[in-house]
Amino acid sequence: MTGKTNLLSRDAASLPLTVYEKRFENAYYRKDAKWQYSLVVDPSQRQPNYDQLDERTDWFYEAIGCSYAMITKTPGVGSVYLSTYRDKDGEWLDGGNNYRLHVPPNPPMKQFWAASVYDLDTRNLMGNASALSEISSNRQGLQKNADGSVDVYFGPKSPQGKEANWVETQTGIFWFPMFRLYAPTEAYFDQSWPLPDIEKVK
Repeated sequence: MTGKTNLLSRDAASLPLTVYEKRFENAYYRKDAKWQYSLVVDPSQRQPNYDQLDERTDWFYEAIGCSYAMITKTPGVGSVYLSTYRDKDGEWLDGGNNYRLHVPPNPPMKQFWAASVYDLDTRNLMGNASALSEISSNRQGLQKNADGSVDVYFGPKSPQGKEANWVETQTGIFWFPMFRLYAPTEAYFDQSWPLPDIEKVK
């Protein structure tokens, strides 16, 4: 590790594992990848017989507000959030490495999708020289594959010719993405649309 002290350079016991290793029932979007539901808390933070203390800790460690529009159960309405903290091999996402996220064709949304990168320590959007911390489907110049899929790149250096699909990360800073779908459609709710793990690239 170089640069500032990072959560993952400390003893593992100090990590907010309620967030980064969710143990809530049905916390994962699908069984074939590590994407978790970012919000597992009801905006009221209450259930019939208890308050959602752990679920509240999980979300508000990373964010400052929530609404029912962010946990929509109605296709075509609101938005939904997925997050992950490890790559396909189970390693923490490290700002000194290069990664690729393959977004399959026909994402289940009526408006757009976005992949935003956050600093693991501060939970702020990743600071970088390009002042760009997000790739979205409505970004001008975004490169799509022949089948309509999109490869998004993360790392300290862009792959040649892929600058429009790249978010710069910083060596010494661990990070995590949030993948958002705005006006999600049925293929999200029935989990028929896959979102693969982020893969480290050489």
